[in-house]
Amino acid sequence: MPRTRLVVLATTAALALAACSAQSTPDAPATPTASATFTPVTLDNCGTEVTIDAPPTKVVTIKSTATELLLALGLQDVMIGTAFADGPVPADYAAAYEAIPVVSDKVPGQEALLALGPDFVYGGWESNFSADGAGERTALHDLGIGTYVSPAACKEEGYMPDPLTFDEVADEIREVAAIFGVPERAEELIAEQEATLDGAAKPAEETTALWYSSGSDTPYVGAGIGAPQMIMDAAGLTNIFADVHDTWTSAGWEQVVAADPDVIVLVDATWNTAEKKIGLLETNPATSQLTAVREKRYLTVPFAAGEAGVRNAEAVASLDEQLAELG
Repeated sequence: MPRTRLVVLATTAALALAACSAQSTPDAPATPTASATFTPVTLDNCGTEVTIDAPPTKVVTIKSTATELLLALGLQDVMIGTAFADGPVPADYAAAYEAIPVVSDKVPGQEALLALGPDFVYGGWESNFSADGAGERTALHDLGIGTYVSPAACKEEGYMPDPLTFDEVADEIREVAAIFGVPERAEELIAEQEATLDGAAKPAEETTALWYSSGSDTPYVGAGIGAPQMIMDAAGLTNIFADVHDTWTSAGWEQVVAADPDVIVLVDATWNTAEKKIGLLETNPATSQLTAVREKRYLTVPFAAGEAGVRNAEAVASLDEQLAELG
């Protein structure tokens, strides 16, 4: 499957320094990431070509996955705004995050975005960039604003991961680090995540699972090729909807009852908490008889950890710890 590509453009250090200087302004000091060693890059990002001649210095992130990746790479100094948080950031990033203005609780409108004067916008979903949202990518590029979408969220044929893997998550970390001229930070972060995955202990016996994201009458669940499947695979869980060729899917409760999973993974979001889902499962006459519900075999994953990003490895380790606690 074709995947997002990173093409390093040949150039000299002198040209890179000139490009950095061209984007600086007298009252805006150069970002710590900009240096004479920066190598311009061109990305084929979800079918949109993006060329970066110098590290962005005024960045707005949309969605927690985008925000948290920049924070994990230590790039908070270039972040001038964030939007569409899916929940609290990890404690390690909390102090840095608090210092960054929140543009909007959802996708910011183009007017609010442009008022900040960004030179780059990093979105977690392709749908973040629309005429009704932050603005279409081509329109933003015409205004001199670079854009980047998490490759895991690409929907175009030939770009959507099929299936998503931890290698592709690592590729995104490397691409973003290249954009900001900090490739060594990417390798450190990836090594930490690989160590976390290596340390996770899978259950000794086959354990079937439902990844329950949202929905009441019709549950929205993790399917066979997205982040939920990738995380469950790494945690040693057998997804009851692994045969559905999609990232997430709408299912029927009758299908869940027929599968009777050993455990239920509950996505904990501020607008649809794990506790709310437990209440629904335990009061619904059909689902209340599920083995996992009767025996309260619930596992929880924060919403942001259930989408491709820097928290996926941690989610695997957490699921394995919770499984061990359940016995």
